[in-house]
Amino acid sequence: MAGHSQFKNIMHRKGRQDAVRSKMFSKLAREITVAAKTGMPDPSMNARLRLAIQNAKAQSMPKDNIERAVKKASGGDSENYEEVRYEGYGPGGVAVIVEALTDNRNRTASNVRSTFTKAGGALGETGSVSFSFDRVGEITYKLSVGDADKVMDAAIEAGADDVTTDEEGHTIICGFEAIGEVSKALEDTLGEAETVKAIWKAQNTVPVDEEKAQSLMKLIDILEDDDDVQNVYSNFEVSDEVMAKLSA
Repeated sequence: MAGHSQFKNIMHRKGRQDAVRSKMFSKLAREITVAAKTGMPDPSMNARLRLAIQNAKAQSMPKDNIERAVKKASGGDSENYEEVRYEGYGPGGVAVIVEALTDNRNRTASNVRSTFTKAGGALGETGSVSFSFDRVGEITYKLSVGDADKVMDAAIEAGADDVTTDEEGHTIICGFEAIGEVSKALEDTLGEAETVKAIWKAQNTVPVDEEKAQSLMKLIDILEDDDDVQNVYSNFEVSDEVMAKLSA
């Protein structure tokens, strides 16, 4: 595993579940509100809203919270969020992509730039690192849906591009434009997915040592703690040996 996933696993093992959960619900709600506002408030007629609600349910977000987030989109006093992507380099020249939903672009840009600078990195122009990533669909299932062969067969039949299975579960990768089609086909075979989302997948990973890994994890932690930041992706890779030290 590389950068983002690896960091999340370490973070959860360090016992930050409660704080992370609260922050996650807030960000899921913001995505639901934006999805409902940019399309129809009916998930059956709005693919983005349908995926946002599905992902919120997968994270055990209460039904009342979901309904409130949808209703907020139709309220005259709801904030106008703008989707912004920031790109830059972290310690060791590692590429980092930050996705945000913000009602104050200047505030968010200032916070993100400051976080990069303090970590020894630098914020770049849009497109400065995304060329080394692919925009793809990521669909995840729990291990309980079946073994690797069963999921692989279902993914091939659905038109997916790649499947990986580890102790965390099954991860299926498909083309960005094919997310809806592939996820629907998989749902017919395997049931409802745990998550369905568009991600930035690194074309190649950059190995880092323990010191750089710690700096990068701190950078990602601070970025993800920002209320405006929805997702952070990176292309760094940590060896099993370094991973063991960081997890200790």
